[in-house]
Amino acid sequence: MWCELVLFVAVAVSRGAGLDVLEPRLVHIEQGPVRGYQDPSTGAPLPPPKWIEPIGEDKHIVCPQIYSALLMGKDMREDCLFANVYVPETKKNNLPVIVYVHGGGFQIGYGDMFLPTMFMKRHRKFICVTFNYRLGVLGFLCLGTKGTPGNAGMKDQVCLLRWVKQNIACFGGNPDDVTIASPSAGSMSVELLMLSKTTEGLFNKVIAESGASTGPIAVQIDPLDVAKWFAISLGFDSDDVNSDIYDLEKFLKSLPVDKLYNVTNAIINTNSTLGFVPCVERKTGFDVFMDKQPADIIKHCGYRRVPMLYGFCNMEGLLDIGMFPLWKSKMNEKFSDFLPADLKFSNDDEKEEVAKCIKYDYFGDKNISETTILQYTDYFTDIQIAYPMLRSAKLLQKNGHKEIYFYEYSYFDDATPVVPYTNVRGANHCAQTLTVLDYRQLTNPLANLPDEYKRIRDVCQEMWCNFILTGKPVPEGSSLPAWPPMQGDRSPHMSLGIEVQLKDKLLENRSRIWDNIYSNFCRAPEAPPAPPRRKCRRIPKRCCRVNP
Repeated sequence: MWCELVLFVAVAVSRGAGLDVLEPRLVHIEQGPVRGYQDPSTGAPLPPPKWIEPIGEDKHIVCPQIYSALLMGKDMREDCLFANVYVPETKKNNLPVIVYVHGGGFQIGYGDMFLPTMFMKRHRKFICVTFNYRLGVLGFLCLGTKGTPGNAGMKDQVCLLRWVKQNIACFGGNPDDVTIASPSAGSMSVELLMLSKTTEGLFNKVIAESGASTGPIAVQIDPLDVAKWFAISLGFDSDDVNSDIYDLEKFLKSLPVDKLYNVTNAIINTNSTLGFVPCVERKTGFDVFMDKQPADIIKHCGYRRVPMLYGFCNMEGLLDIGMFPLWKSKMNEKFSDFLPADLKFSNDDEKEEVAKCIKYDYFGDKNISETTILQYTDYFTDIQIAYPMLRSAKLLQKNGHKEIYFYEYSYFDDATPVVPYTNVRGANHCAQTLTVLDYRQLTNPLANLPDEYKRIRDVCQEMWCNFILTGKPVPEGSSLPAWPPMQGDRSPHMSLGIEVQLKDKLLENRSRIWDNIYSNFCRAPEAPPAPPRRKCRRIPKRCCRVNP
């Protein structure tokens, strides 16, 4: 499926969680009828018929991706662009809509990876849409040619939002009141969707959870280089790697899907990149999703400023704790290999000197070891998630974006694992998402949850629901702590922990380190270079002798 825009072929429908009736609901949309069913236990979507012929259980279909535990019981296929619509039991129409973009580093995942049913069960005031989009090389190979301009996965997301605009009223939703939301790579996606000219009029609020468009994970720094080395790993002749880009394109398109996903770029690299992710595109005459780097789009105010609920967790770097045994010695040997990829230096000496300073800022005179694992966590928290969000927030606010509600989520309890080699606990990557969706209760309905957890869950759910309904997490008259939008220099922010309280600047000292680094050494993501003009093969003239 190398075409850039693919129509959605089916929609699964659920009427919500914890309801009393089981009769199906028939909804007529532009492409044809779909039927939704109620599941009284979980509210999960059940299989509808296809437009004309019945299909299998759509919720089990996922896009091609590298193997992971997420794929147990799933049907991986190229024909994978399915959506699920969750509708609450209510007689009201014109309901607000929230569209979740799943995370997974742009490499893995599927629409219903985290179900919204527990959130909707308590707040039956909105419709929720989840969906698949193409991942990895099929979603984000970016060669700058007309055949492979890039960002197929992002264009799938735009296609879904257009589908929602055209059809959500059939389900009782308001096509003019759509919030896009997501954790991790999905958070990067929703910020990119906000910055893209292709999404105008498709949503009016953004919830970004643990991921920003301006970080090294979000956008390929050099997409052609990524494609070349990926092709070499699959057998492309390294001697030809700098040859005609069309040979590279032909080689990759000739490979079967299963071979494309035998090689993985999903494990994060030491320079905080993931391989095939969104890219800056060349203008090829097609529907370009993004032709400038995100920071430039923000600086030139080339996007729509919609209300944003925006933040991250205090220990996002725990996402990389599994790499600690391997990386600790490598970081001591050559820390410069672990600098983010979106930095550039005039020479190796300058790079080593900057790396030495950054290492000292985080670890002092100590080696990276079990005794400094908290500093290790802080470092990866900052370079991958926290600082990109802090940087984006500052850029957005500086350039006139006035409705950014900034937060840090830091809740933990006895069920939260301790950081290895310590007795310290903190909120791991996307912990706020799991709290809002009440994943602890969803995965273990009989669990006896701590009262502290119930309190933070209820607070977060109320704030998120308020934002979906009004564009403000704490509207006037609420009993929650007042939460004004960010005023300047990343302040104020809401601290969501054991206590919920408004605070001033967030990570001020650590932000200052990276503000200085990026002001001097920032490397902008590049679009692929223009491919060479294809040579036309000349057909020699032939003389024909005609016998009389």
